[in-house]
Amino acid sequence: MVVIKNEKVLSPEYLPEILPHRETQIQQIADNLKPAAFNRTPQNMFIYGGPGIGKTACIKYVFREFEKFSDKIKTIYINTWDYNTSTAVLNKIIISLGYPMPRRGLSKDEMIEKLVELLKKNKGIIICLDEVDQLVRKDQKALYDLLRLNQYVDVPIGLVFISNYHDVFVNLEERIRSSLDIEEIEFKSYSLNEMKDIISERVKDAFSSVENGVVLLVANYATNKKDVRAGLEVLRKSARLAEDDEKLRVKHVKEILKNISGNIKEKIIKSKLGIIEKNILEILKNEKDITSTQLNEKYNNLFGKISQPTFRKYIKHLEDLKLIQIKTSRENTRGNKFFIRLV
Repeated sequence: MVVIKNEKVLSPEYLPEILPHRETQIQQIADNLKPAAFNRTPQNMFIYGGPGIGKTACIKYVFREFEKFSDKIKTIYINTWDYNTSTAVLNKIIISLGYPMPRRGLSKDEMIEKLVELLKKNKGIIICLDEVDQLVRKDQKALYDLLRLNQYVDVPIGLVFISNYHDVFVNLEERIRSSLDIEEIEFKSYSLNEMKDIISERVKDAFSSVENGVVLLVANYATNKKDVRAGLEVLRKSARLAEDDEKLRVKHVKEILKNISGNIKEKIIKSKLGIIEKNILEILKNEKDITSTQLNEKYNNLFGKISQPTFRKYIKHLEDLKLIQIKTSRENTRGNKFFIRLV
């Protein structure tokens, strides 16, 4: 018997037919974007919350449904890890609207002119900028360029921004921030019961036979990690162990869980961290609980000065990757203290 019947279901990129426990957010997103189908102004949105809890999946789900059932809305999804400058974003939008870019490329002014021309011919356009913090850090003008396009078209472009960080727009130029007109939608982590439902659906579609206890074990791990993708990785690796068995068993999952934590950390440190973040982790190896200010001072003494705002961004990235833990303690009237330790 073949244990796994559809491996693509376990991919983080796979978009299911249903998204359990995100019905409210999906409806809110759809309602905000629907006016674009009737030549009215859609509501711009900012979707935020931790990684691996359905933000991107919900947007792609709504985009898929619009494209499937309405010929009056064109949706464009852009991950700004890959397109993190104004010219890259404009280029991606133009290509997505069906215009083949010349080999010599176009200047930014030429791109904006071409884009306005395409938008006037097109239906309502909705653009999602995922992981928008990358764009904000590198090229804020990209947002300004998109916003000013609306003055040239009859139906304004709808913009959806996604980030793990709620404060991503805090340091935006005032002229950009005041023009965003965004409605915020927070995504909270799944509970254990919600995670069980999500993992159960994937397991049902992916495997021909599964032992009782597998879903709960994987869901508990994913809930602790606050990331559906962590559970999917466990299932993919467990499936390989179960290739010669008649079903996916608890023992296969336990074997993977025994080794996966260290492997994930090692992979992240090698592939996703720069020298500054690696230096921070090196300091924390010898510290149990240290305040962010103390950690910043130690870093400055050991490796050279780095400003507090920049340092905080690196700390956030490490927390996002679940390599460090930050606890808040209110000890006096002057505010909170933040204690940092390795996970």
